[in-house]
Amino acid sequence: MADEQKDSQQPEKPAEPQKSAAPPGEAKAAVPKPPPPPPGAKPAAPAAPPKPKGPQQEPWSSPLVDAIKEKFGGEFVKSYSFLGQNQIEVKKDRIAEIMTFLRDNEIVPFNYLVDETAVHWPKTEEFEIVYILYSHAKNEQVRVKTRIKEWEPIESVASVWTTADWLEREVYDMFGVQYINHPNLKRILLPEDWVGYPLRKDYNIRLQDVEWVRKHLGIDSGQKYYVGEARHEDEGYITPSD
Repeated sequence: MADEQKDSQQPEKPAEPQKSAAPPGEAKAAVPKPPPPPPGAKPAAPAAPPKPKGPQQEPWSSPLVDAIKEKFGGEFVKSYSFLGQNQIEVKKDRIAEIMTFLRDNEIVPFNYLVDETAVHWPKTEEFEIVYILYSHAKNEQVRVKTRIKEWEPIESVASVWTTADWLEREVYDMFGVQYINHPNLKRILLPEDWVGYPLRKDYNIRLQDVEWVRKHLGIDSGQKYYVGEARHEDEGYITPSD
């Protein structure tokens, strides 16, 4: 009897709400799926990283640079260091005098011309003439640069360094640079009747040896592009006469 009285005193649990059933014939709405990608489509490529900056010129000054500025004034253009190489740019008009000063000065006497070469810039119709000098006494090196227009002559420095004799002949042979007062300006690598200057950037490499090989060896060159086709494309193409 006590247990029945205890049970009768417990509160009743509230009835759970009934879930409304969908009306007959209506299905539960489905979540729409994204459309499939078109066949053969590739995912977008990730954005390219920013291009890293290349080496930059750094200012360079020294007692030698100051001496050049003082002596040659307006002939001096600028001095800088690039990838650890000290460089001086000057105008071309007094190049032999400047080179004589660099050889004989007491600050850093550059008694050896290591190399002389050129860079062709056809868009601006210019050549950059580059001299690499070395001082045995100071164990230092410097690059001296100057610019000339195409077919504009420049003074030879063969009177300053005898090594310039052969080096300038090579620049003439490969680029066509004309040196004033050179003792023997003629080709040094190619035959005298070779046409053109192979290291100029506007030189057509496919034509470089076609006619010379025909003329001197009596055979066709290994090039697949022949003189007749060259003349058809460029009426100004000049070759030595047979």
